[in-house]
Order: sequence, then C-alpha cells, then structure tokens
Amino acid sequence: MYFHRTILRLAVAFALLTSPAFPQDNARQDDGADNNGKVTQSRPPLSGEDKANPSKAEADTSTGILGLLDADSVTGHVLKTRTQDLAYTATAGTFSLFGQNGERTAKIFYTAYVARNRQPGRPLTFAFNGGPGAASAYLHLGLVGPRILDFGPNGQDGTSPTLMDNPDSWLEFTDLVLIDPVGTGWSRAASDSVASSFYGVGQDAESIAKTIALYVNHNERMASPKYLLGESYGGFRAAKVASALKNDQGILVSGIVMLSPLIDGQLLFGERQYPLGAALQLPSLAAAELERRNAFDPTAVRNAEQFAMTDYLVTLAGPEPSGNEAKAFYARISQLTGIPEAVVGRTRGFLDDTYVKHSKGTEFEVVSPYDASFAVSDPYPESDADRSNDPILDGFTRSYGAAFASYARNELGFRTELTYRLLANDVNERWEWGRRGKNGGMRAQASATGDIRDLLSVIPSFHLLVAQGYSDAITPYGISKYVIDHLPSSLAAGRVDLKLYRGGHMFYTRSSSRRDLTADARTFFSGQSGRAQGE
Repeated sequence: MYFHRTILRLAVAFALLTSPAFPQDNARQDDGADNNGKVTQSRPPLSGEDKANPSKAEADTSTGILGLLDADSVTGHVLKTRTQDLAYTATAGTFSLFGQNGERTAKIFYTAYVARNRQPGRPLTFAFNGGPGAASAYLHLGLVGPRILDFGPNGQDGTSPTLMDNPDSWLEFTDLVLIDPVGTGWSRAASDSVASSFYGVGQDAESIAKTIALYVNHNERMASPKYLLGESYGGFRAAKVASALKNDQGILVSGIVMLSPLIDGQLLFGERQYPLGAALQLPSLAAAELERRNAFDPTAVRNAEQFAMTDYLVTLAGPEPSGNEAKAFYARISQLTGIPEAVVGRTRGFLDDTYVKHSKGTEFEVVSPYDASFAVSDPYPESDADRSNDPILDGFTRSYGAAFASYARNELGFRTELTYRLLANDVNERWEWGRRGKNGGMRAQASATGDIRDLLSVIPSFHLLVAQGYSDAITPYGISKYVIDHLPSSLAAGRVDLKLYRGGHMFYTRSSSRRDLTADARTFFSGQSGRAQGE
C-alpha cells in the first residue's frame, strides 16, 4: 500500500531497538451483547490468547503519548460465514518494546482474532500493510478480518461506507493477528527522536519479528504453523520479517502470502526508460485498457505479455525505429494501452507514467496508478505535469481509517483519544532503505529476492503465494512474474505460485476478486493444488 508515484520517489528507512519487549498485562472487557450477534464477556476462560492479559488490576505505567493507549480489550464474537457460525475471541491491544536502558521505546498496536474451538494445527497468520507508513486497516477491513467495509453498489463510495460481516474472512481457516508498525495506526514511539530509530528496512523487520515472537510465546502458539501476509511494501517486509524471525527469534514460518508486492527495487524504482522495466509494466496497462473497454480477456493479456517481452523489449533496447516500422510499432502500443499514437511516438514507446494523463485520449480524464482502469475527471486538463490526489488512495479507500477507529471503539472495546493514522507521510519520508544513507539510491538496491531464496532453501516446507491485480500500475504484476521465473526451479517448483485477479493494487475491493483470492488462500493454507491461474 501507499505506492503513489510521487511517494515512490521518496526514500524510506527504519531503525529499532530490539531488546526484550513485553505486552501490557491488562485487559478490559465489557458485558452484554449488541444487535449484530457480537457477544462480549466480562471474563472469558483463560485460553492461551487470554493469558497475556489476565487482569486490568495492573495499571499501565506509561507516560507521555504512550499513556494515551488504552488497556487491552478482549471480547467474544460470532462470525456468520457462508457455511457456519464461527465463534471467536478478539483482542485489541498493544505490545511494548523496551530499550537497553529498560525504558519503554514504543507500543505496537495489534488486533488478534482466534477461533474459540480451534483444532490442533490450526494456522496462525500475522498480517501488515506497507507504505512504508500504512496501517493494517486495509487488509483488516478490506480482506481478511471478520468485518468488512462495503463501499456501496458501485464499490467506490467512501462517504457512507457500511461495516458488515465478512463472508470471505480468512478466519475460517487461520487465526489472525494484524499489526500496525510504529508510526502507523495507533502504534507509537515514546518520542519523535526515538521514532527515527524505527524507520528503516532492517530495524522495522526486527521490531515486527519481536512483536510476533512476543505474541507466539505469551499465547502458547509455538506449535501452530505460522504464516505472514503483507501487502505492497508489506510483501517486501514479510520476507525480511521471516528472515528476522528465523535468525533472531528462532521461529520458522511455513509460508508467506504477498499481495501486490514490492520484491525487487531495481525493477520497480529503476527508470522506466530502462527497456526491461518498461516491458514489465506494459501488460498491466494493456489489461487496464481492456477493462476500460469492457473487453477483459486473460488470453489478450497473455498476448500483451508475449509482445512486451519480445518485439517491444527488443525495439526499445535498439536504435529508434523510423518510417513504417516506427508507425506500426507505435500503433501497436497505442492499440494495447489506449494512449494516442502521437504521444507514444513522442516517448519512443517508453510509457513510464504517461498513461496517467493520456490513457483516455482527449477525454480529459486521469487514471489511478493503483488501478489504471479507474478514471476520473482531470482537475488540471491544461497541464501534462499537474496531478490531482490519487482517486483511489486519496479517494474512497481513505474511509478505512475512520471506519477502523469506530469499529475498534464500538465493537472491540479499545478506546483511545489518539488519531488512527491510516497513512503516515512522515514515516514514508523519513524511511531509510539502507544503513549507508537515505533516499533514492539505496531504495533501488532494496531486494527481497535473496530472502525468498534463503527461506526456500533452508525451510523445505516453506511456500510462497504472490497475488496481484492485472491492472496495478504501482507494482506491475510483470515484475513479480519476472522474479518468480528467475528463481531456481529446484527451489520454486511446486512451492511458489503467482495468482492474478481482475482489479488493481487493492484488487480485493472488488467482491469477486476478494472471493477468488480467499479461495486460493484457503487452498494455499491447506497445501492442496490451487486453481489454474487467471480462471
């Protein structure tokens, strides 16, 4: 999440103290029941999930901003799925991290959902979004949680969204722990100076790994198969966290699900005037044009992939075409993407972000990089340079933040006066991609490919599922396909899979794509063969 093109060009990092951290030993529970079948308990039986929070009698001694975070809340609920009524316990609370001097450096907010009558071997999945600087409300209320935010009949109205039971919740087949990294959601550092030590690739992974280890140990879940789910930068984060869990905490994960991930910085952040980068982007733009014409066809997208990695790539890598050759080449690109032939010729076929202003020809509309099939009126039609806020990232999906704050207070019983930070620009801007410096250069060198190879090598049961939207232009699926295709077959065969769905970066906002992904995730967690890609 949070890969707006302008934001993509910002550098980002994370530096954290990883000395022992402990959760608050507090729980607040409310009596009664509401009208939605959510049953709260004054004192549920002390299952493993409740032992970390045995009593509210021990008051939180936090001072400053950390003192504004409420005690943990444990509530009981029932989810009506497509096949059953599933009773579960929800815990909304925080884990504390401490520095070497024994002082609390941060509190990390999390929400855990655990089936009441779970069977031995039930998986446990830790989920987070990306950014860097995005809270987990996207995955929480958009995909996996027991409650989901509905954006109205057209799926794009954020003015009056409705919270409802999620019939496709992953809680049916895995317990869930959703984590907000420091600086996002309600996770906070003790001070601004301390916060800077959390904003970096390695330190971020270490802090999340420590939080996961705390949850596992305090709730007696070491024997549970453990999975990670990350979206966008969160996909990159998941690979780094898995490595940190293995190396620092002695915890091995069974698998990772990456949604619309950053995997390789060179392929994503490198100049799109680089022929390979342009070729990996083209199929997503072709898929978006098919969607705009109501003519989407997976076969047509595969044909675009073939053109992108053959004639298109070779022509871009060679001298500038001329004459009839140039005309035919630019016409083919225009037909695939909807960008006028004259514009394509002006850029020599390198599209970069040209599609944002020109995919709709002379209609004065702009499309969203988060879903290049999604167009709105251009507020600056007189300019090729001036851009509006993104119609998806800054449009209806912003509602996830306020909706989660209301949900946590009114249904989960977690009350705080802090603002829930759905997207934290300051975290993104201060991120450090490497120890040697900030900003662009290190970002392009960031890669999770080595982590994936190592995990596949040393954990024979490890599996990876990469899920992407066809028309995502922020993290084009072609990049993930390229990375996966270049993994050693001895490691990846039968263990790494790429699934594609209609939609963009947050393709799960489409109910049909959300259902398809949930079905594929169920298969992934069960270890069975998945559906054929693209079906």
